[in-house]
Amino acid sequence: MFQVNDLVVFGSHGICEVKEIGNLRMYEADEERTYYTLKPLYEEHQSAVYTPVDNRKTAIRAAATREEAMDLIDQIPNIEAIWVLDERERECIFKAIMLKSECAGWMQIVKTLYLKKRKRLAEGKKNTAKDDFYFNKAEDLLYGELAAALEVDKDGIKDMVMSRVFTDVTN
Repeated sequence: MFQVNDLVVFGSHGICEVKEIGNLRMYEADEERTYYTLKPLYEEHQSAVYTPVDNRKTAIRAAATREEAMDLIDQIPNIEAIWVLDERERECIFKAIMLKSECAGWMQIVKTLYLKKRKRLAEGKKNTAKDDFYFNKAEDLLYGELAAALEVDKDGIKDMVMSRVFTDVTN
């Protein structure tokens, strides 16, 4: 069980801080269950998210530590891109990765789609809307978690990650 002030990753909300733990006094809440009150760090329109402590439907996990974040960034050159030509098959793979809610998977999507986008632009083509969707979502979740772990802003993380991906390509 998480504690108040812990940082967690909760589904598509990404990095959140545990604000409260306890029963909810809301119409639809089960009075017998204990809930986390979470504050998403990077969703300005979302003031709070409530989820049962025993939630089995949506993944909730401890946020990456500083060491885990640095290890992942150091591993960027070793992360394999997902080269699947069939758009539907690629989308299924990306969906499965997103559902796991793990930094390494998000990094794999970001690296894959960054490299694919560079290639397509060089050929005078645009990226597909689905690829853009998964790239933006994975990027947002990944950079949010890494920024919180390293106590820097998301733009600084983006520059750090992209420089590692670009370095990997040029070597």
